[in-house]
Amino acid sequence: PVPGRCAYFVERKKRFCRMIPAPGRRFCGEHGQQEEENNRKRIPCPLDPKHTVYEDQLQKHLKKCNSREKPKPVYFVQDINAGLKDVAEIPEKQVPVSSLSKEELENLITKLKKASNGLELCLQEQILSHQALQQALSDPKNGESAFKHLKQQASILGNMEKLHLLGPGRCFVEFGAGRGKLSHWVDVALQNVENVQFLLVERATTRFKVDGKHKRRDSTFERLQVDIQHLCLKKVPILEKKKLPVVGIGKHLCGAATDLALRCLVESYTTCCDGENEEPAPKRYRTDKTDTASDNSDNESNKDDCKPVAGIVIALCCHHKCDWTHYVGREFFKSVGLGPVEFHYFQRMSSWATCGMRETTAKASTSEDQTDDTQDHEQTFSKTESGSDTLQGILTVEERREIGCLCKLLIDHGRIEYLQQRGYKAALQYYTESAVSLENVLLTAVPSPILIRESAT
Repeated sequence: PVPGRCAYFVERKKRFCRMIPAPGRRFCGEHGQQEEENNRKRIPCPLDPKHTVYEDQLQKHLKKCNSREKPKPVYFVQDINAGLKDVAEIPEKQVPVSSLSKEELENLITKLKKASNGLELCLQEQILSHQALQQALSDPKNGESAFKHLKQQASILGNMEKLHLLGPGRCFVEFGAGRGKLSHWVDVALQNVENVQFLLVERATTRFKVDGKHKRRDSTFERLQVDIQHLCLKKVPILEKKKLPVVGIGKHLCGAATDLALRCLVESYTTCCDGENEEPAPKRYRTDKTDTASDNSDNESNKDDCKPVAGIVIALCCHHKCDWTHYVGREFFKSVGLGPVEFHYFQRMSSWATCGMRETTAKASTSEDQTDDTQDHEQTFSKTESGSDTLQGILTVEERREIGCLCKLLIDHGRIEYLQQRGYKAALQYYTESAVSLENVLLTAVPSPILIRESAT
Protein backbone atom coordinates (compact mmCIF):
# COMPACT_ATOMS: atom_id res chain seq x y z
CA PRO A 1 0.00 0.00 0.00
CA VAL A 2 1.01 3.57 -0.61
CA PRO A 3 2.15 5.30 2.62
CA GLY A 4 -0.65 7.40 4.08
CA ARG A 5 -3.28 5.51 2.10
CA CYS A 6 -5.72 2.76 3.06
CA ALA A 7 -4.06 -0.67 3.39
CA TYR A 8 -7.16 -2.54 2.17
CA PHE A 9 -6.64 -4.47 -1.07
CA VAL A 10 -9.63 -4.13 -3.40
CA GLU A 11 -9.85 -7.53 -5.08
CA ARG A 12 -12.18 -6.36 -7.82
CA LYS A 13 -9.80 -3.59 -8.91
CA LYS A 14 -6.59 -5.50 -8.20
CA ARG A 15 -5.14 -2.61 -6.22
CA PHE A 16 -5.08 -1.07 -2.78
CA CYS A 17 -7.70 1.46 -1.75
CA ARG A 18 -6.62 5.05 -2.34
CA MET A 19 -8.66 6.62 0.47
CA ILE A 20 -6.84 8.41 3.30
CA PRO A 21 -7.43 6.80 6.71
CA ALA A 22 -7.72 8.70 9.97
CA PRO A 23 -4.46 9.43 11.81
CA GLY A 24 -3.09 6.29 13.47
CA ARG A 25 -5.33 3.93 11.46
CA ARG A 26 -4.39 1.55 8.66
CA PHE A 27 -7.79 1.46 6.95
CA CYS A 28 -10.29 4.07 5.79
CA GLY A 29 -13.67 4.32 7.44
CA GLU A 30 -15.48 1.92 5.13
CA HIS A 31 -12.85 -0.80 4.87
CA GLY A 32 -11.79 -0.49 8.48
CA GLN A 33 -15.36 -1.24 9.55
CA GLN A 34 -15.50 -4.29 7.26
CA GLU A 35 -12.19 -5.59 8.60
CA GLU A 36 -13.26 -5.08 12.20
CA GLU A 37 -16.66 -6.74 11.64
CA ASN A 38 -14.94 -9.85 10.26
CA ASN A 39 -13.05 -10.21 13.55
CA ARG A 40 -15.87 -9.21 15.96
CA LYS A 41 -18.46 -11.43 17.58
CA ARG A 42 -22.15 -10.61 17.87
CA ILE A 43 -24.13 -11.90 20.84
CA PRO A 44 -27.84 -11.72 21.80
CA CYS A 45 -28.74 -8.67 23.87
CA PRO A 46 -29.32 -9.82 27.49
CA LEU A 47 -32.25 -7.38 27.79
CA ASP A 48 -33.98 -8.60 24.67
CA PRO A 49 -32.58 -11.65 22.81
CA LYS A 50 -34.58 -10.71 19.72
CA HIS A 51 -31.68 -8.50 18.64
CA THR A 52 -27.89 -8.86 18.78
CA VAL A 53 -24.97 -6.58 19.62
CA TYR A 54 -21.19 -6.62 19.21
CA GLU A 55 -19.70 -8.29 22.27
CA ASP A 56 -17.08 -5.59 22.73
CA GLN A 57 -19.80 -2.90 22.71
CA LEU A 58 -22.20 -4.62 25.10
CA GLN A 59 -21.81 -2.20 28.02
CA LYS A 60 -22.29 0.82 25.76
CA HIS A 61 -25.35 -0.78 24.17
CA LEU A 62 -26.98 -1.61 27.52
CA LYS A 63 -26.99 2.08 28.44
CA LYS A 64 -29.07 3.04 25.40
CA CYS A 65 -31.00 -0.15 24.54
CA ASN A 66 -34.71 0.52 24.13
CA SER A 67 -35.44 -2.68 26.06
CA ARG A 68 -33.69 -1.50 29.21
CA GLU A 69 -35.79 -0.97 32.31
CA LYS A 70 -36.70 2.67 32.50
CA PRO A 71 -36.91 4.55 35.80
CA LYS A 72 -40.38 4.29 37.33
CA PRO A 73 -42.30 7.58 37.60
CA VAL A 74 -43.19 8.89 41.04
CA TYR A 75 -46.83 7.91 40.57
CA PHE A 76 -45.97 4.25 39.91
CA VAL A 77 -46.96 2.05 42.86
CA GLN A 78 -46.77 -1.66 42.11
CA ASP A 79 -50.24 -3.29 41.93
CA ILE A 80 -51.92 -0.52 43.92
CA ASN A 81 -55.16 -0.97 41.96
CA ALA A 82 -54.83 -4.71 41.29
CA GLY A 83 -57.43 -5.86 43.78
CA LEU A 84 -57.40 -9.48 44.92
CA LYS A 85 -54.27 -10.65 46.76
CA ASP A 86 -55.50 -14.03 48.00
CA VAL A 87 -54.34 -16.48 45.33
CA ALA A 88 -56.61 -19.14 46.83
CA GLU A 89 -59.61 -17.26 45.42
CA ILE A 90 -58.17 -17.07 41.91
CA PRO A 91 -59.95 -19.75 39.84
CA GLU A 92 -58.03 -22.42 38.00
CA LYS A 93 -58.19 -22.48 34.24
CA GLN A 94 -61.68 -23.46 33.15
CA VAL A 95 -62.81 -25.36 30.09
CA PRO A 96 -64.40 -23.33 27.26
CA VAL A 97 -68.13 -22.70 27.38
CA SER A 98 -68.55 -24.76 24.22
CA SER A 99 -67.15 -27.81 26.06
CA LEU A 100 -69.80 -27.75 28.78
CA SER A 101 -72.52 -30.37 28.77
CA LYS A 102 -76.14 -29.38 28.23
CA GLU A 103 -76.87 -29.91 31.95
CA GLU A 104 -73.89 -27.79 33.05
CA LEU A 105 -74.89 -24.99 30.69
CA GLU A 106 -78.51 -25.05 31.84
CA ASN A 107 -77.33 -24.94 35.47
CA LEU A 108 -75.23 -21.84 34.73
CA ILE A 109 -78.14 -20.12 33.01
CA THR A 110 -80.40 -20.92 35.98
CA LYS A 111 -77.86 -19.34 38.36
CA LEU A 112 -77.58 -16.32 36.07
CA LYS A 113 -81.32 -15.72 35.99
CA LYS A 114 -81.69 -16.24 39.73
CA ALA A 115 -78.89 -13.75 40.48
CA SER A 116 -80.49 -11.26 38.07
CA ASN A 117 -83.86 -11.28 39.80
CA GLY A 118 -84.70 -7.80 41.02
CA LEU A 119 -82.19 -6.05 38.76
CA GLU A 120 -83.38 -3.34 36.40
CA LEU A 121 -83.13 -5.18 33.10
CA CYS A 122 -84.18 -2.29 30.87
CA LEU A 123 -81.71 0.56 31.08
CA GLN A 124 -82.80 4.13 30.52
CA GLU A 125 -81.79 5.83 27.27
CA GLN A 126 -79.65 8.92 27.73
CA ILE A 127 -78.68 9.66 24.12
CA LEU A 128 -77.58 13.28 24.36
CA SER A 129 -75.37 15.66 22.41
CA HIS A 130 -73.21 18.70 23.01
CA GLN A 131 -72.83 21.91 21.06
CA ALA A 132 -69.02 21.58 21.07
CA LEU A 133 -69.33 18.82 18.44
CA GLN A 134 -72.14 20.25 16.33
CA GLN A 135 -69.83 21.66 13.68
CA ALA A 136 -67.88 18.39 13.38
CA LEU A 137 -71.11 16.36 13.26
CA SER A 138 -72.38 18.43 10.35
CA ASP A 139 -69.09 18.37 8.44
CA PRO A 140 -69.59 16.28 5.25
CA LYS A 141 -65.85 15.55 5.11
CA ASN A 142 -66.21 13.15 8.05
CA GLY A 143 -66.88 9.61 6.94
CA GLU A 144 -69.29 7.12 8.48
CA SER A 145 -66.76 5.75 10.97
CA ALA A 146 -65.70 9.22 12.15
CA PHE A 147 -69.37 10.21 12.43
CA LYS A 148 -70.02 7.27 14.77
CA HIS A 149 -67.11 8.30 16.97
CA LEU A 150 -68.37 11.87 17.09
CA LYS A 151 -71.91 10.82 18.04
CA GLN A 152 -70.56 8.79 20.95
CA GLN A 153 -68.25 11.55 22.13
CA ALA A 154 -71.08 14.09 21.86
CA SER A 155 -73.35 11.91 24.00
CA ILE A 156 -70.63 11.37 26.60
CA LEU A 157 -70.12 15.13 26.86
CA GLY A 158 -73.89 15.64 27.01
CA ASN A 159 -74.12 13.24 29.95
CA MET A 160 -71.20 14.96 31.66
CA GLU A 161 -72.94 18.31 31.25
CA LYS A 162 -76.15 16.90 32.67
CA LEU A 163 -74.23 15.77 35.75
CA HIS A 164 -72.61 19.25 36.04
CA LEU A 165 -69.13 17.80 35.55
CA LEU A 166 -68.06 20.27 32.85
CA GLY A 167 -66.76 23.23 34.79
CA PRO A 168 -63.71 25.14 36.04
CA GLY A 169 -61.20 23.93 38.60
CA ARG A 170 -61.29 20.29 37.51
CA CYS A 171 -58.75 17.69 36.49
CA PHE A 172 -60.08 15.34 33.82
CA VAL A 173 -58.35 11.95 33.86
CA GLU A 174 -58.95 9.97 30.66
CA PHE A 175 -58.23 6.27 31.19
CA GLY A 176 -57.23 4.26 28.13
CA ALA A 177 -56.80 7.59 26.35
CA GLY A 178 -55.35 6.34 23.05
CA ARG A 179 -55.04 9.40 20.84
CA GLY A 180 -56.84 11.54 23.42
CA LYS A 181 -59.89 12.40 21.32
CA LEU A 182 -62.34 12.41 24.26
CA SER A 183 -60.16 14.83 26.23
CA HIS A 184 -59.85 16.94 23.09
CA TRP A 185 -63.60 17.46 22.90
CA VAL A 186 -63.88 18.12 26.64
CA ASP A 187 -61.24 20.82 26.16
CA VAL A 188 -63.20 22.29 23.24
CA ALA A 189 -66.34 22.35 25.39
CA LEU A 190 -64.40 24.19 28.11
CA GLN A 191 -62.59 26.65 25.87
CA ASN A 192 -63.70 29.65 27.95
CA VAL A 193 -63.15 27.97 31.31
CA GLU A 194 -60.06 28.53 33.45
CA ASN A 195 -57.97 26.22 35.61
CA VAL A 196 -58.60 22.96 33.75
CA GLN A 197 -56.10 20.10 33.68
CA PHE A 198 -56.04 16.92 31.60
CA LEU A 199 -54.23 13.69 32.45
CA LEU A 200 -54.23 11.10 29.67
CA VAL A 201 -53.47 7.61 30.98
CA GLU A 202 -52.24 5.11 28.38
CA ARG A 203 -49.76 2.28 28.94
CA ALA A 204 -48.69 2.07 25.29
CA THR A 205 -47.00 4.64 23.12
CA THR A 206 -49.52 6.16 20.72
CA ARG A 207 -49.09 7.70 17.30
CA PHE A 208 -51.05 10.65 15.92
CA LYS A 209 -51.91 12.04 19.37
CA VAL A 210 -54.19 15.07 19.39
CA ASP A 211 -53.35 16.45 22.84
CA GLY A 212 -50.18 18.11 21.56
CA LYS A 213 -52.28 20.47 19.44
CA HIS A 214 -53.70 22.27 22.46
CA LYS A 215 -51.89 25.52 23.13
CA ARG A 216 -54.28 27.27 25.51
CA ARG A 217 -52.64 28.63 28.63
CA ASP A 218 -55.53 27.75 30.92
CA SER A 219 -55.60 24.04 30.04
CA THR A 220 -52.76 21.57 30.41
CA PHE A 221 -52.44 18.18 28.73
CA GLU A 222 -50.10 15.67 30.34
CA ARG A 223 -49.62 12.03 29.38
CA LEU A 224 -49.02 9.32 31.97
CA GLN A 225 -47.53 6.27 30.28
CA VAL A 226 -48.35 3.70 32.91
CA ASP A 227 -50.63 0.72 33.38
CA ILE A 228 -53.74 1.72 35.34
CA GLN A 229 -52.97 -1.19 37.66
CA HIS A 230 -49.95 0.70 39.01
CA LEU A 231 -51.21 4.30 38.88
CA CYS A 232 -51.40 6.26 42.14
CA LEU A 233 -53.14 9.52 41.26
CA LYS A 234 -52.26 11.07 44.61
CA LYS A 235 -48.60 11.06 43.58
CA VAL A 236 -49.09 12.75 40.22
CA PRO A 237 -47.24 16.08 40.65
CA ILE A 238 -49.99 18.29 39.16
CA LEU A 239 -52.59 16.80 41.53
CA GLU A 240 -50.25 17.04 44.51
CA LYS A 241 -49.71 20.72 43.72
CA LYS A 242 -53.20 21.91 42.77
CA LYS A 243 -55.40 19.31 44.52
CA LEU A 244 -58.16 19.71 41.95
CA PRO A 245 -61.32 17.58 42.06
CA VAL A 246 -60.92 14.71 39.59
CA VAL A 247 -63.37 13.62 36.90
CA GLY A 248 -62.57 10.14 35.56
CA ILE A 249 -63.59 9.58 31.94
CA GLY A 250 -63.12 6.87 29.33
CA LYS A 251 -64.49 5.78 25.98
CA HIS A 252 -64.64 2.02 25.47
CA LEU A 253 -62.45 1.11 28.42
CA CYS A 254 -61.96 -2.60 27.89
CA GLY A 255 -62.82 -5.21 30.50
CA ALA A 256 -60.56 -5.25 33.55
CA ALA A 257 -59.27 -1.76 32.73
CA THR A 258 -62.63 -0.37 33.91
CA ASP A 259 -62.27 -2.12 37.28
CA LEU A 260 -58.69 -0.91 37.63
CA ALA A 261 -59.80 2.65 36.83
CA LEU A 262 -62.65 2.55 39.36
CA ARG A 263 -60.34 1.28 42.06
CA CYS A 264 -57.75 3.89 41.09
CA LEU A 265 -60.30 6.67 41.59
CA VAL A 266 -62.37 5.40 44.48
CA GLU A 267 -59.68 3.70 46.57
CA SER A 268 -56.08 4.70 45.90
CA TYR A 269 -56.90 8.36 45.16
CA THR A 270 -59.74 8.95 47.60
CA THR A 271 -58.05 7.29 50.57
CA CYS A 272 -54.58 7.96 51.92
CA CYS A 273 -52.01 6.49 49.54
CA ASP A 274 -49.18 4.77 51.39
CA GLY A 275 -48.27 2.26 48.69
CA GLU A 276 -50.42 -0.50 50.17
CA ASN A 277 -53.52 -1.68 48.35
CA GLU A 278 -55.81 -2.26 51.30
CA GLU A 279 -59.53 -2.61 50.95
CA PRO A 280 -61.06 0.84 51.42
CA ALA A 281 -63.67 1.46 54.05
CA PRO A 282 -66.76 3.55 53.53
CA LYS A 283 -66.09 4.68 57.11
CA ARG A 284 -64.21 7.56 55.53
CA TYR A 285 -67.50 9.43 55.51
CA ARG A 286 -68.02 8.81 59.21
CA THR A 287 -64.55 10.16 59.87
CA ASP A 288 -65.40 13.26 57.84
CA LYS A 289 -68.51 13.66 59.90
CA THR A 290 -66.55 13.49 63.13
CA ASP A 291 -63.90 15.89 61.91
CA THR A 292 -66.44 18.52 60.90
CA ALA A 293 -68.76 18.26 63.88
CA SER A 294 -67.52 21.52 65.32
CA ASP A 295 -68.08 23.39 62.00
CA ASN A 296 -65.67 26.15 62.99
CA SER A 297 -65.73 28.01 59.69
CA ASP A 298 -67.32 28.11 56.26
CA ASN A 299 -63.97 27.18 54.71
CA GLU A 300 -63.81 23.90 56.61
CA SER A 301 -67.39 23.09 55.67
CA ASN A 302 -66.67 23.74 51.99
CA LYS A 303 -63.60 21.58 52.22
CA ASP A 304 -65.69 18.66 53.42
CA ASP A 305 -68.33 19.22 50.75
CA CYS A 306 -65.69 18.92 48.03
CA LYS A 307 -64.91 15.26 47.37
CA PRO A 308 -61.61 14.27 45.70
CA VAL A 309 -63.50 12.57 42.85
CA ALA A 310 -66.20 14.84 41.42
CA GLY A 311 -67.53 12.25 39.00
CA ILE A 312 -66.97 9.19 36.81
CA VAL A 313 -68.20 8.78 33.23
CA ILE A 314 -66.99 5.64 31.43
CA ALA A 315 -68.33 3.96 28.28
CA LEU A 316 -68.05 0.24 29.01
CA CYS A 317 -67.03 -2.57 26.69
CA CYS A 318 -65.39 -5.99 26.32
CA HIS A 319 -66.79 -7.73 29.38
CA HIS A 320 -65.19 -10.94 28.09
CA LYS A 321 -61.84 -9.36 29.06
CA CYS A 322 -62.85 -8.91 32.69
CA ASP A 323 -60.84 -10.69 35.35
CA TRP A 324 -61.96 -11.96 38.75
CA THR A 325 -58.66 -10.82 40.25
CA HIS A 326 -59.32 -7.18 39.37
CA TYR A 327 -63.15 -7.17 39.38
CA VAL A 328 -64.58 -4.66 41.88
CA GLY A 329 -67.93 -6.44 42.23
CA ARG A 330 -66.72 -9.64 43.89
CA GLU A 331 -68.69 -8.94 47.08
CA PHE A 332 -71.88 -8.55 45.06
CA PHE A 333 -71.28 -11.86 43.27
CA LYS A 334 -70.74 -13.60 46.60
CA SER A 335 -73.91 -12.04 48.04
CA VAL A 336 -76.00 -13.71 45.32
CA GLY A 337 -74.30 -17.08 45.73
CA LEU A 338 -71.81 -16.79 42.88
CA GLY A 339 -68.04 -17.09 42.82
CA PRO A 340 -64.99 -17.07 40.54
CA VAL A 341 -66.08 -20.12 38.55
CA GLU A 342 -69.45 -18.63 37.61
CA PHE A 343 -67.80 -15.29 36.91
CA HIS A 344 -65.42 -16.95 34.47
CA TYR A 345 -68.26 -18.45 32.45
CA PHE A 346 -70.45 -15.35 32.63
CA GLN A 347 -67.69 -13.12 31.31
CA ARG A 348 -67.13 -15.54 28.43
CA MET A 349 -70.86 -15.81 27.74
CA SER A 350 -71.14 -12.01 27.71
CA SER A 351 -69.69 -12.13 24.20
CA TRP A 352 -72.94 -13.64 22.98
CA ALA A 353 -74.48 -10.18 23.25
CA THR A 354 -72.40 -9.00 20.28
CA CYS A 355 -71.18 -12.12 18.47
CA GLY A 356 -73.41 -15.04 19.36
CA MET A 357 -73.08 -16.63 15.91
CA ARG A 358 -70.70 -16.41 13.01
CA GLU A 359 -73.31 -14.98 10.67
CA THR A 360 -73.92 -12.03 12.99
CA THR A 361 -70.22 -11.23 13.28
CA ALA A 362 -70.07 -9.56 9.88
CA LYS A 363 -72.93 -7.28 10.86
CA ALA A 364 -71.27 -6.52 14.17
CA SER A 365 -68.04 -5.57 12.47
CA THR A 366 -69.85 -2.92 10.45
CA SER A 367 -71.82 -1.62 13.41
CA GLU A 368 -68.91 -1.32 15.80
CA ASP A 369 -66.43 1.48 15.38
CA GLN A 370 -63.07 -0.01 14.50
CA THR A 371 -60.83 2.92 13.66
CA ASP A 372 -57.97 4.81 15.31
CA ASP A 373 -58.36 4.61 19.10
CA THR A 374 -61.00 1.83 19.28
CA GLN A 375 -60.31 -1.88 19.07
CA ASP A 376 -62.35 -4.37 17.11
CA HIS A 377 -64.54 -5.50 19.99
CA GLU A 378 -66.51 -8.17 18.21
CA GLN A 379 -63.69 -9.92 16.37
CA THR A 380 -61.78 -11.11 19.44
CA PHE A 381 -63.46 -14.52 19.65
CA SER A 382 -62.67 -17.77 18.01
CA LYS A 383 -65.43 -19.95 16.65
CA THR A 384 -64.98 -22.25 19.67
CA GLU A 385 -65.44 -19.47 22.22
CA SER A 386 -68.58 -18.08 20.67
CA GLY A 387 -69.90 -21.60 20.43
CA SER A 388 -71.68 -20.95 17.15
CA ASP A 389 -71.67 -24.63 16.15
CA THR A 390 -71.59 -26.59 19.41
CA LEU A 391 -74.51 -24.66 20.92
CA GLN A 392 -76.74 -25.11 17.88
CA GLY A 393 -79.88 -26.92 19.00
CA ILE A 394 -79.42 -25.96 22.66
CA LEU A 395 -79.94 -22.20 22.45
CA THR A 396 -81.29 -20.06 19.65
CA VAL A 397 -79.43 -16.98 18.42
CA GLU A 398 -81.87 -14.69 20.22
CA GLU A 399 -81.56 -16.67 23.47
CA ARG A 400 -77.78 -16.42 23.32
CA ARG A 401 -77.99 -12.70 22.71
CA GLU A 402 -80.31 -12.22 25.69
CA ILE A 403 -78.08 -14.33 27.95
CA GLY A 404 -75.03 -12.37 26.82
CA CYS A 405 -76.77 -9.08 27.65
CA LEU A 406 -77.79 -10.48 31.05
CA CYS A 407 -74.18 -11.46 31.79
CA LYS A 408 -72.97 -7.97 30.92
CA LEU A 409 -75.69 -6.41 33.08
CA LEU A 410 -74.83 -8.62 36.06
CA ILE A 411 -71.13 -7.75 35.84
CA ASP A 412 -71.95 -4.05 35.52
CA HIS A 413 -74.35 -4.18 38.45
CA GLY A 414 -71.50 -5.41 40.62
CA ARG A 415 -69.62 -2.25 39.67
CA ILE A 416 -72.65 -0.11 40.53
CA GLU A 417 -72.98 -1.67 43.98
CA TYR A 418 -69.25 -1.19 44.55
CA LEU A 419 -69.60 2.54 43.85
CA GLN A 420 -72.76 2.86 45.91
CA GLN A 421 -71.11 1.27 48.95
CA ARG A 422 -68.37 3.88 48.70
CA GLY A 423 -70.68 6.87 48.71
CA TYR A 424 -71.48 7.41 45.04
CA LYS A 425 -74.76 7.74 43.21
CA ALA A 426 -74.08 5.42 40.27
CA ALA A 427 -76.15 4.46 37.25
CA LEU A 428 -76.06 2.66 33.90
CA GLN A 429 -77.70 3.99 30.74
CA TYR A 430 -77.64 3.59 26.98
CA TYR A 431 -75.72 6.55 25.65
CA THR A 432 -75.92 5.76 21.93
CA GLU A 433 -77.84 3.57 19.50
CA SER A 434 -76.74 -0.03 18.91
CA ALA A 435 -76.37 0.84 15.21
CA VAL A 436 -73.63 3.28 16.19
CA SER A 437 -71.91 0.93 18.66
CA LEU A 438 -72.90 -2.45 20.01
CA GLU A 439 -71.07 -1.49 23.22
CA ASN A 440 -73.46 1.32 24.08
CA VAL A 441 -73.69 1.34 27.90
CA LEU A 442 -72.37 4.29 29.90
CA LEU A 443 -71.49 4.10 33.60
CA THR A 444 -71.85 7.37 35.52
CA ALA A 445 -71.21 8.17 39.17
CA VAL A 446 -71.20 11.31 41.31
CA PRO A 447 -70.78 11.67 45.08
CA SER A 448 -74.00 10.87 46.90
CA PRO A 449 -75.68 14.10 48.07
CA ILE A 450 -76.92 12.31 51.19
CA LEU A 451 -73.41 11.51 52.33
CA ILE A 452 -72.23 15.01 51.46
CA ARG A 453 -74.98 16.50 53.64
CA GLU A 454 -74.17 14.10 56.47
CA SER A 455 -70.48 15.03 56.40
CA ALA A 456 -71.34 18.74 56.54
CA THR A 457 -73.58 18.44 59.63
